[in-house]
Amino acid sequence: METPETPASEKKIDDLSSPDRSIWSRLGFDRFSALYVLVLFFFFFGITEDSFLMWNGSLEFVLTDKVIVLMLALAFLVPLTTEAFDLSIGAIAALSLLIVNKIALETDLPQGIGVLIAMGACLVIGWINGFIVVKLRVNSFIATLGMSQVVAAIIRNIHDGGQINGELSDTYRSFGKGDIFAFDWPGTGSEIALPWYFLYGLIITIIVYYVLEHTPVGRHMFATGGNPEAARLSGINTDRITWGGLVASAALAGFAGLVYSFKVGIYTTSFGSPLLFPAVAAVFFGASQLRGRPNVWGTVIAVYTLAFGIKGIGLRYPREISWLQPMFEGLTLLIAVAIASRQLVIKVKKRKDSSENAAANVEAESDS
Repeated sequence: METPETPASEKKIDDLSSPDRSIWSRLGFDRFSALYVLVLFFFFFGITEDSFLMWNGSLEFVLTDKVIVLMLALAFLVPLTTEAFDLSIGAIAALSLLIVNKIALETDLPQGIGVLIAMGACLVIGWINGFIVVKLRVNSFIATLGMSQVVAAIIRNIHDGGQINGELSDTYRSFGKGDIFAFDWPGTGSEIALPWYFLYGLIITIIVYYVLEHTPVGRHMFATGGNPEAARLSGINTDRITWGGLVASAALAGFAGLVYSFKVGIYTTSFGSPLLFPAVAAVFFGASQLRGRPNVWGTVIAVYTLAFGIKGIGLRYPREISWLQPMFEGLTLLIAVAIASRQLVIKVKKRKDSSENAAANVEAESDS
């Protein structure tokens, strides 16, 4: 990870716009592999499967249906910048969905109150995660994995293993079911439309990107993840940054549950935890893209590359998709981590070479 203290020599080496780098080096497979794979998917499945490039066949489904996965991926990304893992995001999203449905359908409280209670519960869980990690010094992987089981147990106790009968009101669902825009594609008879929940995903993406890349908070988060001791010595409250990252992660996961409630209007036990692995795979795949560290746009590209790949595989091999999808996601995660590890080794080597060259220059100047 880059930190604010990254040497100028390293910045020059890593800068995509550096004049001493060839165009092929700037567009290398390591940095843009997801885009190349996405183009390959479009080329192969576009030729072999007629419905793959149809808006009503695949494009609309992938762009809109994967918004929830994208939000959960961003929820996982935020604390990862501080080297903290939040494996409770799937369970938190499911709890948010459950609370909204439970309050709306089984009480007389306004649905807006249910939304506030759901988000409040998610923030409390995020705060507890932060307390366990920061104050009790429990590894974030273990802490949030345990919390996910605790939340799952709470969910089972609330809905008692059954379904919650009924649907949320049309007024409530209009926040997600309506279209931002819709028009007929000339000559095809197909309607091109994007729903409101796609806009929510876009807004969240832009906000997270801005905070991480263009604010002191974001710089402090990357500094904490890159070298916590150096960050602490420079005056950054690393404990507060890590804690805040876990609270923000829970808030994003809770909002993902709300957006899903806008979309479907009912509670389903299949929502939440099953989306954790696709989100995590996308984040690590995205971390190997563009900047060689966890980043928002790399995550976005990875989410949709995986989504279009799975959609194409499903169209091509519909009977085998039940086992091909987890295999595809698992292999993607392994390859992504391997690429990221290779990039880290190269970056460390460049930093070491740069330091040695600087030391040699200083020694040569002193001798002269």
